[in-house]
Amino acid sequence: FGSEASQRFPSRPRGLRSAMGGSERMIGRGEALKGRDQKMQVSDRHFVLGTPMEGPWPPAMRVLVLASGCFWGSEKGIWRLPGGGIHSTAVGYAAGYTPNPTYQEVGTGRTGSTEAVQVVYDPERISAVDILRWFWESHDPTQGMGQGNDRGTMYRSGLYYMDEEQRMLFEASRNAYEAALKDAGRGMGGITTEIRAASDFENVFYYAEDYHQQYLAKPGSRPYCSAQPQEVSLPPYEEWAPVDFTPEQRARHAPKLPEDFWEEHGPSPHCVIRAPHEPILWSRL
Repeated sequence: FGSEASQRFPSRPRGLRSAMGGSERMIGRGEALKGRDQKMQVSDRHFVLGTPMEGPWPPAMRVLVLASGCFWGSEKGIWRLPGGGIHSTAVGYAAGYTPNPTYQEVGTGRTGSTEAVQVVYDPERISAVDILRWFWESHDPTQGMGQGNDRGTMYRSGLYYMDEEQRMLFEASRNAYEAALKDAGRGMGGITTEIRAASDFENVFYYAEDYHQQYLAKPGSRPYCSAQPQEVSLPPYEEWAPVDFTPEQRARHAPKLPEDFWEEHGPSPHCVIRAPHEPILWSRL
């Protein structure tokens, strides 16, 4: 792409990715870069959805923070989920020690952060279980400190829960997907996804630079995604719903996307690169 586009939407700086030397050793809090108080400035509106990029969110909305490798493709896969339930998405740096880090700082491995997506969704229109299914199926959660060609702590898989219901959903779905991968003979072993409380961190999610937001939908963007979908389905919710859930909780978190949606649009290698940018239209909801 042209030089003007390159300046507006720069590609990832050389030397900060995987085979180019990303650190796979997690640092301690005392080793982290200092960071800054000033937050990253991002656009007011989502480039694709047209919704606000920052809160406060409408009272009915819920928030998920997840990490599955390179955040460009992770974000696009989620904003495309159908039914109007995805209110907003943003990419950023999660589960680290450095406040308001820059991309270059995260790439040194000295912030403790991982590339992540903040998902704001309407639970009346899409379930956390639907989003979790996309999360698990859209990458290989057994790859430790990396995903595909991208290596380093900034590409580790992670889920960061806001409350006990999210924790139970995260852990139960992990156990179910780990068993499914094992039965299918896929992955590199057990699931390595980090599951931690958002409250473990001063701020679990910091926005990334504006050029990273909805990057793959912007003119001049580089069509890159390192995700390694294993093409193994998350087992039916009824088989793994948390045993401590009440009947009301089980019903409230039941998936809203039908199985035929997943048969047609479930994650596969390079699917987000090939796909249109707009949300999927699915009339059978």
